[in-house]
Amino acid sequence: MRNSIRTAIIVAAALGATACGGLKIDRDRPDEFAVQRQAPLVIPPDFDLTPPDPGAPRPTEGTAAQQALETLFGGESARSAIETSALRRAGDADVGIRTTVGDPQTYTVDKGDATRTIIVAPEGDGQAARVAIPS
Repeated sequence: MRNSIRTAIIVAAALGATACGGLKIDRDRPDEFAVQRQAPLVIPPDFDLTPPDPGAPRPTEGTAAQQALETLFGGESARSAIETSALRRAGDADVGIRTTVGDPQTYTVDKGDATRTIIVAPEGDGQAARVAIPS
């Protein structure tokens, strides 16, 4: 009885050590972290493509500054006829308009609560309007 228990413990310990890599058993197996899928080969639809000149910059890439500006402010986009007409009528803005508007010396008028009240007023024809004169 004691021998069978000892044998069972030894077998369990050996299997446990093998599972943890304690016993070095050399066998060829693939590394599951090194396996990757290969992309299928695709034939381009345009066979008249010419290879780029060696050392020439890629046409889709620009400098980091150009990429940042395009990401922040967007590039040229197609505009509708109405938007184009509105922009043409508005004219050209000054180059430094954002600096001028943010300047602390630029005076602005705070319209206060009256303007906000008018903006959030319910829509209607004004027949039920009332005037309250504060005392």
